[in-house]
Amino acid sequence: MEARTKISAATSTEYKGRKPFREFLSRLFREKPLGALGGIIVLVFLFVGIFADSLATHGMLQRNLKHRLEGPSIQFPLGTDQMGRDQYSRLVQGARISMVVGLASCAIALVVATTFGLISGYWGGKFDLILQRFVDAWLSLPALFILLTVMALLGPGMIQMISVLGAFWGIANIRTVRGVVLSAKENLYVEAARAIGVPNWRILLRHILPQIVAPIIT
Repeated sequence: MEARTKISAATSTEYKGRKPFREFLSRLFREKPLGALGGIIVLVFLFVGIFADSLATHGMLQRNLKHRLEGPSIQFPLGTDQMGRDQYSRLVQGARISMVVGLASCAIALVVATTFGLISGYWGGKFDLILQRFVDAWLSLPALFILLTVMALLGPGMIQMISVLGAFWGIANIRTVRGVVLSAKENLYVEAARAIGVPNWRILLRHILPQIVAPIIT
């Protein structure tokens, strides 16, 4: 009995001594090496985008015709283009623009798809019918045609691009969220919540939304 107690105490001490974050990283690299590699690449891009001003050696639009079309050197690590602009600095500062556009458009798409997908899947009826026919028509048109048309109407600019991309992908993913909501609202705990008079908004936020977080993130 005493030996078992010592072993149990030693195991407990060893478990407490482990760092959860380090153990998580160890399991991640061991079990999902490709996912870990993808995560490292994303973190590198985020780091470059955040500290682009410190990492860039020249201005993104700075021209130097004397050094145009030069190869890699100490002054220009990745060479220059036909206007004499430093390719490395343009790449680094372009990463920030890509990061802002990508994250912001994804955030807008997430809000649009989740909001309309929840309402359409939960309440159904005429609103669901009309919305789904609109989504069908939207998906039947070529993506490039829609993007170019809307951009021509709104004009060039980063905000316009973010808004167009966010709205486009948000509408395209409404059906995905709707399908998950249709499945989640058939669970017994949702029926029980309805039976005791829980408001619809509380059922959506408290009982259905947590169940569809995984596919939404994907």
